[in-house]
Amino acid sequence: MDDSARRSMVREAMKAPYLEREQEHELALRWRQGDQNAMHQIATAHMRLVISMAGKFRHFGLPTADLIQEGHVGLLEAASRFEPDRQVRFSTYATWWIRASMQDFILRNWSIVRGGTSSAQKALFFNLRRLRARLAQDNRELTGEALYRELAEALGVPVSDVETMDARLSGSDTSLNVQVGSEGEGTAERQDFLVCDKPLPDEVVGDTIDTERRLQWLQRALKTLNPRELQIIRERRLRDEGATLESLGTTLGISKERVRQIEGRAIEKLRFALSHNEPRNRNAA
Repeated sequence: MDDSARRSMVREAMKAPYLEREQEHELALRWRQGDQNAMHQIATAHMRLVISMAGKFRHFGLPTADLIQEGHVGLLEAASRFEPDRQVRFSTYATWWIRASMQDFILRNWSIVRGGTSSAQKALFFNLRRLRARLAQDNRELTGEALYRELAEALGVPVSDVETMDARLSGSDTSLNVQVGSEGEGTAERQDFLVCDKPLPDEVVGDTIDTERRLQWLQRALKTLNPRELQIIRERRLRDEGATLESLGTTLGISKERVRQIEGRAIEKLRFALSHNEPRNRNAA
């Protein structure tokens, strides 16, 4: 919305007549019945409410025209949801939607970093500065910790949330392409120092696929074992703490030397099965 369109909207809003409760109720009923002109009259009559609220949020540094436009969206949303039979004035109902629409717009555009996602964080974002200024007017010398504690109690949030939000509001967005260091020391940018040691997404996906394939090959290989061989391999090789030869011998009713022989034979069968099932080895053969 450019300045001329905004001025035109403001003029139209100021000329729009106030609605009496009965007129408002009648228009809302007509809108419920599908009369688009009725909704337009309701919205136009309450645009001055949008303009007034936009002025309250101008200190966030965003264009007033954009705030008015977002508030108008909230106003239309309120008009579409308004239920006239609840005996509530439309202005009271619409105020919530207008404020919510403007606040969401501010949170999306005030910083490239999301300033608040939960209701508690939104309350922090929009009330922290006001409460901090109020405490400063009391002429009390509070330490940073004491100040955060009082703010947290006033807003009903953890002290850590207050500290985090205060840091966000105190700082500013910095481009990752800003050069670091003085002239003559190279052309390094801030992003050059933000190296992540974690694997790249394609590497993670590749490792996951390889792991799944190995598990499939192992499952097929295990099917070549007889029940006693499978039990010994599971107890000895596929558990975090493998069973001892002696304990397995006691369980199976055989000597530990016999357990060792069966285990060795099972391992050879697994090696053979894996070498013939795994595609690369089979192609190489």
